Order: sequence, then C-alpha cells, then structure tokens
Amino acid sequence: MTVRPDNRLSDAPMTPVSCDSCGARVLVRKSSWEQTSVQWDSDALAVCPERRELLSQSSESNQRISLRPGLFLSCSRLRDSIEDAVRRGDLVIVGQSAARSGR
Repeated sequence: MTVRPDNRLSDAPMTPVSCDSCGARVLVRKSSWEQTSVQWDSDALAVCPERRELLSQSSESNQRISLRPGLFLSCSRLRDSIEDAVRRGDLVIVGQSAARSGR
C-alpha cells in the first residue's frame, strides 16, 4: 500500500493569526468558512484564558475528564479573531482564493 503525499499545504500554507483577546499566536489554514485547521504551540496554549479555565474546571471536577497536554480543540475568542483576519484579507479561504484568481 502506497501512501499518497498530503499536498494541501503546498498551495495554501498555514498563516500566523493572533487572538485579539489574549495574543495567543497560532497557525491557521481555512479551507472554507466551515473548515478551519489550527496548529497550537506551547506558547499559545500557555496564554489562552479559555484553555486555562477548562483545565481549572477539569481539575476541580469530580468527573474524570481526560485532557492530554497539547490537546485543546476550541477557543471562541480565537475563532472570532480568525474570522476577522479573513474579513480583513490577512487570511484567505483556500477555495475562495482559487475562484477569485480564475483557477
């Protein structure tokens, strides 16, 4: 079985975006308005208040919530910052950029 290479980042690399609220800087790629890929690094994870709150709640809870280090799926403030970056033109939506250029 051969593994097909993933070429998605060749035509549209990930773009740095900073959260307007806390300043966490992540790498983002938008394939559509509905699909966003985000890469968090340890610095961004350390400054995000929503992540800190989630970790605090999970440690205080009697429920068994498993959070692996580095696993953090969503931040509403960052999501808003990403949408603002698209509206400003700082971050392109891959399908829309191809349609605009006539590809």
